[in-house]
Amino acid sequence: MSPQLTLQTPIQLPPEEIPNYLKKLWALDETDNKGANTFCLLVWQPAWLEQKLVRMGEIKGPIIGNQRSELIEAARKIILSANLPHSTPPLDKKVSTSLNALSLSYAEDDLRGQHIDAAISELQPRRLITLAPTLERKHDLETLIAAYCPLPEEGGGNSACGDVIVLRGDTNSLKEGLDIVEELIPQDLPSWLWWNSHLDEETHLLNNLALPTRRIIIDTALGEPTRCLEVLQQRIISGQAVNDLNWLRLRTWRETLAMVFDPPTRRDSLSKIINLDIDIEGKHLVQGLLLASWIADKLEWKLTNKVSKEGNTITTKFQRSDKEIVQLRLMTLPIGKPSIHPGQIIGIRLICKNIEEGKENSLCVILASESGECMRLEAGGMANMELLEEVVPIQQNPVEMDVARLLETSRGTTSPLLNNATPIATKMLNLINSI
Repeated sequence: MSPQLTLQTPIQLPPEEIPNYLKKLWALDETDNKGANTFCLLVWQPAWLEQKLVRMGEIKGPIIGNQRSELIEAARKIILSANLPHSTPPLDKKVSTSLNALSLSYAEDDLRGQHIDAAISELQPRRLITLAPTLERKHDLETLIAAYCPLPEEGGGNSACGDVIVLRGDTNSLKEGLDIVEELIPQDLPSWLWWNSHLDEETHLLNNLALPTRRIIIDTALGEPTRCLEVLQQRIISGQAVNDLNWLRLRTWRETLAMVFDPPTRRDSLSKIINLDIDIEGKHLVQGLLLASWIADKLEWKLTNKVSKEGNTITTKFQRSDKEIVQLRLMTLPIGKPSIHPGQIIGIRLICKNIEEGKENSLCVILASESGECMRLEAGGMANMELLEEVVPIQQNPVEMDVARLLETSRGTTSPLLNNATPIATKMLNLINSI
């Protein structure tokens, strides 16, 4: 299903007139429909790179805020032309900052907040509120509003089931408009904040929008790793419902690993792991740390304070419940055409040694995103071990689809698995930063 626009061209109104307009909108509904009884979604959607590329004429407008293929391909070309490292993710901040802001000569329509992805619209949100900051530093606050309902094939009828509100302006004007934002959020429905950008930008605004009662969606692949884990840890400690898209993308790895050790003949090997190697794209460590922390938590390993770094390999150690040591190695690999999500895992290797009655039985488990990575991980003395390999199918879902999955399935609480893994990952990153 393709994204769709609102039913009507949004009406631009002064912020103070929007609440009364909404009351009239629903009061005039002939079907006595007071709006879908679902949720309210608040989105911070700067789309800085897309704004620049459209305004420079590098990609066609309008500005919609989605990670469309034209945007990704244009970004990869800029990485080459700007002499950035080939391993730079296409949506990295370095790509946007390398563009000359003085060449923004093309004027294009800005449809952020009006261009609604079908995966989200079919959930029939009661209200969508989009904060759309502009590149212009002096842009007064504009507020737009429109009725909205899903397409007929998505289960929608003739009556509006929700509404769309867009606040557009420079960051200062958006900050000044926060009071009206809170006034527009229905108090009797769950509300979500999707921070669709880096976690180390506009931190004050993030804190103001991420109220304790609000469920938040973040992506710990976007931003400086320490800041990403800091936000995640702080929100979990506060008891807030946190959903991390970076954690969601680990699901296939976790499920595949669990299936590998599900047969009774292999379960005993879990208590005999001595080495865990994780290969990641680039230098963004968060996803690798979260996976290692999930394994450590499930197997009741204790993190030691031993950590070292040599070249592109970071080594640390855990202690198993039987006091034996497990060595974790995180290897950061420069990939020529990386994923749009920084720091994605591309391979895992676990080595298990089981000594019974004087006979040594060893198992090597290799999971990889492609067969070439399997071959790379096979190197290093695997000849005398039972070797088990799996190619893990990595789902390349649009971010809107992942967000829709969270909106549909979350019960308003943080995943217990993420809750337990985050403190371990944070401690590991602090140890790494200290060397």
